[in-house]
Amino acid sequence: MRFSVLGSGSRGNCVYIESGGTAILIDGGFSGKEIVGRLKSIGRDAADLDAICLTHDHNDHIAGVGVLSRRCSLPVHANPGTFAGGEATLKKLWKRQEYETGGEFTVNDLMIRSFRISHDTADPVGYVIKSDRVTLGYCTDTGRASHLMRQRLSACDAIILEFNHNLQLLKNGPYPPALQQRVRSSQGHLANEDAAAFLQTLLHEDLQLVVLAHLSEMNNTPQLAMAAANRVLTDSQRPELLLASQGGATRLIDLV
Repeated sequence: MRFSVLGSGSRGNCVYIESGGTAILIDGGFSGKEIVGRLKSIGRDAADLDAICLTHDHNDHIAGVGVLSRRCSLPVHANPGTFAGGEATLKKLWKRQEYETGGEFTVNDLMIRSFRISHDTADPVGYVIKSDRVTLGYCTDTGRASHLMRQRLSACDAIILEFNHNLQLLKNGPYPPALQQRVRSSQGHLANEDAAAFLQTLLHEDLQLVVLAHLSEMNNTPQLAMAAANRVLTDSQRPELLLASQGGATRLIDLV
């Protein structure tokens, strides 16, 4: 399996994943043109995609999905709540593939299982994506870490995990009190320390890589997020840490 976080943050989120002859996106929160450009930056073509899988209906996750679906004849997989909530943005799709949250579905060589997370939208999910050899977990846009999330992510070979904000920067920053409360709430976003504590419960000897994702440009810094994650690692359980950014794609990462 190979993957790249094409971009992550409040201005757009999209992840590319391939295995064998299968290629998918998780979310598509940039314009269609921007997603095509970011795919080209890692040597991939939107015409070779097989599907798009949605986590929830906020615009920074679905802005370019309708255009790509129609232009590239791509099925879009989501639960009914996400389709309903995103109707005005998604508009007519080439094909809608509904699933029930918690269930599994396949896209050619990939087995994909959704799981419920905690965010202020209809029915948000994370994903576990399995090839024949490795497993990738995706979990952002959640205000708390649950036992279910821990169960689903505990055996992954790599995890894309939200490290959204530093509490002091949020408290002293420009966000008005109501927006601060939303971010801090159980249906908001994970603070660095909460994300690190959750990561600590997910460590195991076969965990190869953790991508720190959905960092707030206003209320976090890469240095603070990395420091929080590093504090919970041990000598015997030290996966590679990689930062996703808003401005460009990560390298194409091999999982073996």
